[in-house]
Amino acid sequence: MAEKTVLNWQVGWSDSADEAPARMVPAQVPGAVQLDWARAEGWGDHTYGENWRQYGWMEDKYWTYRARIEPTLLSAEERLIFVSLGIDYSFRVLLNGEELLRQEGMFTPVELDVTDAAGAGGTLEIIVDPAPKRTTAPHDRSQAAHSCKPAVSYGWDWHPRLVTLGIWDETYLTSIPSHRLTEAEVIYTLSEDLTTASLTLTACLGAPADGELAWVVRDPNGEEVLRRTVPISAADRGIATDRAELARLMLWWPHDQGEQPLYTSEVMWLPSDLALATDIRVQRIGFRRVRLVMHEGAWREPSTFPKSRSHPPTTLEINGRRVFGKGTNWVHPDIFPGRFDREMYSALLQLAKDAHMNLLRVWGGGVVNKKSFFELCDEMGLMVWQEFPLACNLYPDDPAYLSVLDRESRSIVRRLRGHASLVLWCGGNELFNAWSGMTDQSLPLRLLNANCLELDSGTPFLMTSPLDGMGHGHYMFRYSETKDVLQAMIEADNTAYTEFGMPAPAPAELIRRFIPEAEWFPPRPGTSWESHHAFKALSDNMWLMEDHLEHYFGPSDSLEQLVERGQLLQSVGYTAIYEEARRQKPKCAMALNWCYNEPWPAAANNSIVCWPAVPKPGYYAVQAACRPVLASARIPRFDWREGEWFEPELWLLNDSTNALPPGSIEAWLRLPDGTRRLLMRWEHEGAGAGENSRGPTARFRMPAIGSGRMQLQLEATGHPEWNSLYTLLLKGAEDRAPARQLLNLQEEAME
Repeated sequence: MAEKTVLNWQVGWSDSADEAPARMVPAQVPGAVQLDWARAEGWGDHTYGENWRQYGWMEDKYWTYRARIEPTLLSAEERLIFVSLGIDYSFRVLLNGEELLRQEGMFTPVELDVTDAAGAGGTLEIIVDPAPKRTTAPHDRSQAAHSCKPAVSYGWDWHPRLVTLGIWDETYLTSIPSHRLTEAEVIYTLSEDLTTASLTLTACLGAPADGELAWVVRDPNGEEVLRRTVPISAADRGIATDRAELARLMLWWPHDQGEQPLYTSEVMWLPSDLALATDIRVQRIGFRRVRLVMHEGAWREPSTFPKSRSHPPTTLEINGRRVFGKGTNWVHPDIFPGRFDREMYSALLQLAKDAHMNLLRVWGGGVVNKKSFFELCDEMGLMVWQEFPLACNLYPDDPAYLSVLDRESRSIVRRLRGHASLVLWCGGNELFNAWSGMTDQSLPLRLLNANCLELDSGTPFLMTSPLDGMGHGHYMFRYSETKDVLQAMIEADNTAYTEFGMPAPAPAELIRRFIPEAEWFPPRPGTSWESHHAFKALSDNMWLMEDHLEHYFGPSDSLEQLVERGQLLQSVGYTAIYEEARRQKPKCAMALNWCYNEPWPAAANNSIVCWPAVPKPGYYAVQAACRPVLASARIPRFDWREGEWFEPELWLLNDSTNALPPGSIEAWLRLPDGTRRLLMRWEHEGAGAGENSRGPTARFRMPAIGSGRMQLQLEATGHPEWNSLYTLLLKGAEDRAPARQLLNLQEEAME
């Protein structure tokens, strides 16, 4: 393996491409020009208060990175190569003032031969252009509509406008043999019975030569299961292919369905000329077959004439088994992609796995993640739905844009297609909506579909999300003056819920870290609360939703009380959506909340994990709702009044691979006065593997005992791990008076 030499970079800005920077400062690579300049200027943390506003001018400057290539001693068969896995966004690379490359796009890697500079050394420069902007667009995400730069950094309802620029991925010099292996990739297809893989190896040398390839495949235990010798010749331009079969496979599964065995392919180049250096390429392979299929009964819909087409398929089938997608929408874990690293990914991905999630939708408005993200997903058994960087815009049929999209998308597919965790390609986010205006005839989407078919035909492709039958939204607890999320979900009928939100404030101790003390309480528009998305994110009250909190609880007296109430509604709402989506199997195939994490600290957001990796109480509610097996209640709404009939319907939800035996479930109601009432005992008949069991409906007339919180407890005899707990409100007759009387919620009775 060739050694990597990290360069010492400096960076500076200028107002034009031909103007040299007046000042250069040390640069951290990978990183971002904004972070380098802020560090040199001694600015405060961009996440605190209004500090992020200092960065606005930087998006319109030219930024020059400069590094010295020191004299390097090379053999006659070595080349000095400059490599960068990602530069954001449009840039030129110069060596001693001579332009070597001009490129638009942050996902296509750079590999340039700079051997001529090895002897005497030289100066390497990367000149990054100002952020791309559609000149006729307003100051928002639509400025990104004619580029392949992710639109999120132009401003979103959970992301400030901070348009990143600079070297964002691994960048280095390396000396390599001229006859090195530039490619050695194994692609496979599985037999229909999934027991045998047909492997195809494609290998290529940097310069034609004679020799052979030693190809070895090892199983997850390190045992050799395949060894081949493949001749390669200069006459064939240094290109070789070979085919082999591997039997008695261990299949890769999502973590809730089985194990994640990863095989290792090793390809070594052995030249005939002993003076030439050998080279080796290593690839990890997880054998699995993924399909997107119609749900049970889908071909019978619509049931009456005149008929339209049926809803498109949304059910994931892994290795012949239909798998319910319990997961989330992943947004990039930091504003600056240069700061992404394996440690950052690992913390967040482990939380997702611990929450029983099996599917991450990587949203098209954000960055395509680095290699370590996919390696960890392979290892953890987390499936990835990967979108291309298109979101909520009308992307054009313009040839110049299509040319960049073609190169960028092909680079993305080639980089990711070998990962077992990658189960779905998607053109982008919300492209078939009125605010985007695209259709399946739009050339960008036809191009993406064609590239995925050519380069990774074994992985399904969706034009966008949502498609007909799929659901995005809502993103709040109350859907209308008379309907909350519990009722709305019972009435819903979708093939997949691929975005739905439930806002909550961040924990109070976190808010105090990024909101100035003078603004802590009460929250007010026009302060850092607004910059951190508590107000006017989409409408005036989003995402703090104080109007919803006051509707149920009255005004809050402290920051802690406001946070606790908001986090309660998030927990109740997310529980309702995940469990109801599971009850709607097999028509419903997925439940993915918006969103999982944050790129910076939001005062209020739909996220269940605060930046950088701090779970909200809503995270634990989702964790409980996504357990493989649980006793569940379909509850008609959140708040109840004395004299009304409380009628929860009991269910046993099973996403596991095991059948469940018969047993019993008791439903208890703990009332605000501290008493506990048995509503019913359900003697259930169990459930088949991956199937639910629907039970009876309990009926209980709400007593006149005053107002407060109550809890419905479901207890599964012999299986306490299936137990569930739901917090609800009971309002007495006095609650027709001001809602402030709800402040005394008798929390002691709930302990």
